[in-house]
Amino acid sequence: MTYQVIQNIPVVRGLEAPIASGSNAVELIASLHHETGCEALVLAKECLAEEFFKLSTGLAGEVLQKFVNYQMRLAIVGDFSRYTSKPLKDFIYESNQGSQVGFWPDQDSALAWLGK
Repeated sequence: MTYQVIQNIPVVRGLEAPIASGSNAVELIASLHHETGCEALVLAKECLAEEFFKLSTGLAGEVLQKFVNYQMRLAIVGDFSRYTSKPLKDFIYESNQGSQVGFWPDQDSALAWLGK
């Protein structure tokens, strides 16, 4: 795992393998919480399996539920413009209205949101 702590928040830029299951998410949460004591993290979009962005697979729900269950706020950073699915766009919009999970175009936006 490649990460840097900025403003007391780990910013994860790379993983050995993309998160492709709820158990992968739990491993990441546990590892970062143990190493940093964090309650929030920024995750590069590339750290998620592509199936995450196909809502019909259920992977997004499975993974994000782990972050909610373990009370770990999550900001996902990247360019989401290539995804044209209306349900996914709606999901991203609705997520950004809450305080648990957000999708942001850049690290600064993500850190500002997590800092609220």
